[in-house]
Amino acid sequence: QVQLAESGGGLVQAGGSLRLSCAISGRTFSMFGMGWFRQAPGKEREFVAGLSWSGPITYYADSVKGRFTISRDNTKNTVYLQMNSLKPEDTAVYYCATKRDAGSYSLKRLYAAWGQGTQVTVSS
Repeated sequence: QVQLAESGGGLVQAGGSLRLSCAISGRTFSMFGMGWFRQAPGKEREFVAGLSWSGPITYYADSVKGRFTISRDNTKNTVYLQMNSLKPEDTAVYYCATKRDAGSYSLKRLYAAWGQGTQVTVSS
């Protein structure tokens, strides 16, 4: 079993930055990759960024490309999402998740474990 715990959310003004953390514990050897998703009120949960576990390959939704960066610290077993130039439309609950199979990083069904989420609110 893998357990995930997100942190780092909060309230920020438009144009500001936040860094989200996802602490990973448990049996990580079966993981294929990691992903960050977000869900705004009344909307579907959507893919934000992904990171392959075996190499430095990253994937981003078009809406965040060039503003967000996903990274990993192996020594701390933590995955980060650096978010810059935040916009009000980035407001959502952000979730990290472990990817169990090959395939598109945007497919929620390929993810096995999910964190509880952290709220990000961007004011205009």
